[in-house]
Amino acid sequence: MKTKTIVIAAFFLLSCSGVDKNNNEMGIFDKIFGKKNPSKKEEPKAFDQDIEKTNEMLDETLFWEIVENSLKNSNNESGQISLLVKEIEKLSPKEIIGFRLRTDKLLYDTYNSEMWCAGYIMNGGCSDDGFEYFRNWVISRGKEVYYGAKENPDNLISEYVEGKEYYDLEDFWYVALTAFNNKTGKELYDYISDDFKTNEGNYPQFEFTWQEEKPETMKAICPRLHEKMWN
Repeated sequence: MKTKTIVIAAFFLLSCSGVDKNNNEMGIFDKIFGKKNPSKKEEPKAFDQDIEKTNEMLDETLFWEIVENSLKNSNNESGQISLLVKEIEKLSPKEIIGFRLRTDKLLYDTYNSEMWCAGYIMNGGCSDDGFEYFRNWVISRGKEVYYGAKENPDNLISEYVEGKEYYDLEDFWYVALTAFNNKTGKELYDYISDDFKTNEGNYPQFEFTWQEEKPETMKAICPRLHEKMWN
């Protein structure tokens, strides 16, 4: 009984000797009873929906709508990439994967000697990686430009810009990956089905129909690009 009286008295003296009762962090009762610090931020919740592997491409009409809107509402390639990521994040995880798969299919369908010739002329050279980034740029220019170039790569003369040094856009290849990670905290590659085959690892083999050492062979494929851009 005597011990309880001493403890109570000690608490009373502490509370009267300058301890701020309104201080949530340093008050003696808060320290004793472990009151939660209200200023502490909660950790963001993890994405709690199940995500399954898929080989399903995004509907092509929706794909091109997203690309076209990013073109209309941006002034440069950097702005376009930012808009793309924001818009793609609005899709479901499966659709975001589908955006990447649709991109891969469009790249697959333009992996040929004639398109490589156009990229070589427009960029003053074109490595394996450079050819990927060139075709990503072609896709980023919208449906009309893409299919026009697929039919005849020389049609890319319409995209010539005086003073533009390179015609490539590597970042377009990664917009879906970034959006997927932002939305789910996960890596998109982990959710692509193994049976999706129209991608980089399965490109068809072909023989080049042109040679830099023989400029007439390049001119035969892309006469307008060659005349305008090849020194």
